[in-house]
Amino acid sequence: MADKALMDIELAGIKLFKKGKVRNIYEIKDKLLIVASDRISAFDVVMPNGIPDKGKILTQISLFWFEYIKDIIDNHIITGNIDEIISYDDRLEKYKDLLKGRSMLVRKTTPLPIECVVRGYLAGSGWREYKDGGKICGIKLPEGLKYAQELPRVIFTPSTKAEEGHDEPLTEQEASEIIGEEDFNFVRDKSIEIYNRAKKFAWDKGIIIADTKFEFGKLDDKIILIDEILTPDSSRFWPRVDYRIGKPQKSFDKQFTRDYLDSLNWDKTPPAPALPDEIVKKTHNKYLKILELITGKSIQN
Repeated sequence: MADKALMDIELAGIKLFKKGKVRNIYEIKDKLLIVASDRISAFDVVMPNGIPDKGKILTQISLFWFEYIKDIIDNHIITGNIDEIISYDDRLEKYKDLLKGRSMLVRKTTPLPIECVVRGYLAGSGWREYKDGGKICGIKLPEGLKYAQELPRVIFTPSTKAEEGHDEPLTEQEASEIIGEEDFNFVRDKSIEIYNRAKKFAWDKGIIIADTKFEFGKLDDKIILIDEILTPDSSRFWPRVDYRIGKPQKSFDKQFTRDYLDSLNWDKTPPAPALPDEIVKKTHNKYLKILELITGKSIQN
């Protein structure tokens, strides 16, 4: 594990396009450079300290999955190779060590204004919705399902994409009205297809992908996959060997950090409490483990 988390990235002279909770995005001519920091957020609040190497782990997992499902849908990746990235703009040469392993040069798109969430198991906000009314995003589910139970079928449960605060669940009808019926049907079908492909791959590696979220953007009139995919920030990964219906699951994702924060007397608004060294180390180890299980490799420094 690196000694220190990289909490921010400063590239003097390179135009900052957008700064998210985890990633800084820069304009490189007509392309974008996505650089993943080691920041970690929970309950839509960025923690004051991060998880060393997290940005590299997220980037390398995403690059693996983008390649693995590229026959299902095109994506925004141009390259994750640092030398190829620098060849697009030699001003980046002096930042090579900073950028290596945590950067992706991508095509610029117009992002669709919804989050595309796919669920194969009952957990998280889906479990809370189900308990309240037997539905998730308007989709009626059988009575009597237990926490962490596999759903009778994979479901698509979109949400808003909030710049600030929490994403809000949408029904299929509401999401369709936001992006149009044709685009909605396309991203729904592609999201489920990607999830099913990844779910089978992960199952064979001893991992259950309980749920995940995708983002899509338009390149001219074509919808492609963007952002990150199937990372421990955007997905729930459970070890198959420990899976028990009706109980909290062991995980290789951000849930461990959320569970710690849930144990505190914190109202889920800024400022967030600092994460203790033990929580940082355990979170790092979980992220590193899922990288190794999925890709068969450790961190590429």
